[in-house]
Amino acid sequence: MLNLNNISITFNANTPDEKKVLKNINLNIKKGDFITVIGSNGAGKSTLYNVIAGTLKPNTGTILLTDENGVQKNITSDAEFKRARYIGRIFQNPLLGTAGKMSLEDNMMICYKKGFKGFKISLNNKMREFFREQLRVLNMGLENRLGDNVELFSGGQRQALTLLMAVMSKPSLLLLDEHTAALDPTNAAIIMELTRRFAHEYNLTVMMVTHNMQHALDYGNRLIMMNKGEIISDISGEEKKQLTMDSIVELFKKIKVNNDNVMLN
Repeated sequence: MLNLNNISITFNANTPDEKKVLKNINLNIKKGDFITVIGSNGAGKSTLYNVIAGTLKPNTGTILLTDENGVQKNITSDAEFKRARYIGRIFQNPLLGTAGKMSLEDNMMICYKKGFKGFKISLNNKMREFFREQLRVLNMGLENRLGDNVELFSGGQRQALTLLMAVMSKPSLLLLDEHTAALDPTNAAIIMELTRRFAHEYNLTVMMVTHNMQHALDYGNRLIMMNKGEIISDISGEEKKQLTMDSIVELFKKIKVNNDNVMLN
């Protein structure tokens, strides 16, 4: 579905502050994958997301997207706004995914038009009832607040709404960037359960960066570990199901020791 081939990014190249933040990244994201991404601060997770979303352009390498018809397209040079048509992204801050000064129904209308491939649509009573049906899934009472500005909602409500709207826009790939980190435990659990439900029901292709190791274990069919700008482990299928918190820690320690030894030799 999406292939990253030999992606590298260097900040402040050819200066004393030169830093290689991504090093020859090769990643094949398949349709229906749910990939959890872990790594310490500075591992390159956010930079990887920025490259996929089009916020940053790689210094080397290519990004290839295969559409539903099997046609492959090189999107390496596509701007972020172009990729937003098929790549959705949800950030840690619940306020970033919605327009607070606009009503709930207007927010939903904008996202629905983004994902709609047919003829022109307009906001009418039939559309409002459709929005209410979608909102009932959240179980937050938002179906009765279509006319309210989104800024009146809680952080948990706004993040749930952001997730719903992202699904409604029918992305080829959904990037979750620590999307529960700013929420209290109760709302975080609600958002994670909605994430699991939507991913399953809509056969979404998802990447989820998380610092919550339990979430990394419990969700998805693949786990990617990053360190110093590299993907150092890619675990899937039955092997991922057998992972425990201790085994992840031991794996990271082993890889880190091996990498340090290589640097010393």
